[in-house]
Amino acid sequence: MPADADKGKQAVVLVSGGLDSATVLALAASAGARCHALTLDYGQRHRVELNAARRVAQALHVVEHRVVRLDIGWMGGSALTDSAIPVPNVPTEGIPVTYVPARNTVFLSIALAWAEVLDAVDIYIGANAVDYSGYPDCRPEFIQAFETLANLATKAGVEGRGFRVHAPLMNLSKSEIIRLGTRLGVDYSLTVSCYDPDAAGRACGGCDACRLRTRGFADAEIDDPTRYVAGTGAEIH
Repeated sequence: MPADADKGKQAVVLVSGGLDSATVLALAASAGARCHALTLDYGQRHRVELNAARRVAQALHVVEHRVVRLDIGWMGGSALTDSAIPVPNVPTEGIPVTYVPARNTVFLSIALAWAEVLDAVDIYIGANAVDYSGYPDCRPEFIQAFETLANLATKAGVEGRGFRVHAPLMNLSKSEIIRLGTRLGVDYSLTVSCYDPDAAGRACGGCDACRLRTRGFADAEIDDPTRYVAGTGAEIH
């Protein structure tokens, strides 16, 4: 959490149900922010992450948690929204097919609108550019550009109140994120990172998100609470 965050001020935190967003929510809460959690039901193929987001928000005692239906899955273009595109279970080159076109731009836009209504200036997202899948909307350049946009495109920005878009995990490895969250009391058993979980929420063990998560817990030397489909387990690369 940035040192300039105002204790007791309201903040909007994007909560996906995954490991990173749970850690960001815990960071904001530990610094005294009054957290309003926002989860987007964007047409993703797998619904278990929505339940995970509810569990995380409840465990971290947010002021309120909104799950907003905003279907961008109809356009396809991603293995996370289009059932015709398989989720890779081996490492791939370049930007993977699990990239959802403009997802973080859309998510931050909704968070920005809600923050303006709440009279909140701080918006938090769990973007990370160290141990991640190579998505262009998880880079610091994108976060900086969106903050500029936020202050140009809103009444609050024009009137001088201004917004701050925080991505406090941006330069941390997955193991550093896990150690940080563990110190803050995050229960990672509540979270789901897998791109292709089964109906019971068990991780596939082979997708990019599973490999990053498993390696993170191993490198942090912390027990991995992830439930895997029987006979599978993420490989550490």
